[in-house]
Amino acid sequence: MEQQPHTQTIKVVGAVIIRDSTVFCARRGEGKTLAGKWEFPGGKVEPGESPEQALIRELREEFLCDIRVTGFVSTTVYEYDFGTVELSTYYCELAAGQPVLVEHAEARWQPIANLDELDWAPADVEAVRLIMGGSR
Repeated sequence: MEQQPHTQTIKVVGAVIIRDSTVFCARRGEGKTLAGKWEFPGGKVEPGESPEQALIRELREEFLCDIRVTGFVSTTVYEYDFGTVELSTYYCELAAGQPVLVEHAEARWQPIANLDELDWAPADVEAVRLIMGGSR
């Protein structure tokens, strides 16, 4: 993959899907940027899309399920070696189907109280702290 200039900001979104005091988490596959790191599922916001539209599209593409966005968690800006990521996370609920692995190496429903046991991508860490501190 070509190195992107550090000045480029990549807008991405993540879905915080909570079910029975657990959160749906996905681990990035080998050969991907940040391979092996855990993240909230989602992806890049395409031109002309709202963050909510991007989340719905990404979850449909990557996990073959439909979600409903129910609230905002946080926006974090993190500078990686490949560029700056602006991650906005949103509380979501499953609207149809169950998540199916398409691109990720692993996924699990992690108890909220144990979210910090996973090796998170740096941009996701602030949202993890907020969720652990306030969504029970």
